[in-house]
Amino acid sequence: MTITYKTQGVCAQTITFDKADDGTITNISFVGGCNGNLKAISKLCDGMKAEEIAAKLAGNICGFKSTSCADQLAKAVLSN
Repeated sequence: MTITYKTQGVCAQTITFDKADDGTITNISFVGGCNGNLKAISKLCDGMKAEEIAAKLAGNICGFKSTSCADQLAKAVLSN
């Protein structure tokens, strides 16, 4: 299933990814944000289970914000 998640409080506007029935996440892409960093996060997380991504990235912050694109990815993969 392809999911599009609207982010909150970060530079990226949306995150799109595929989530398999077993919770495996693939084809992660961000619209907006820091292009190189988000491509790297997408590659590193490709093929991981939603719970693994959330465990690694949840709570990560960006500057003075209370969230980050990585934190938003953690929320996104657990949202559906």
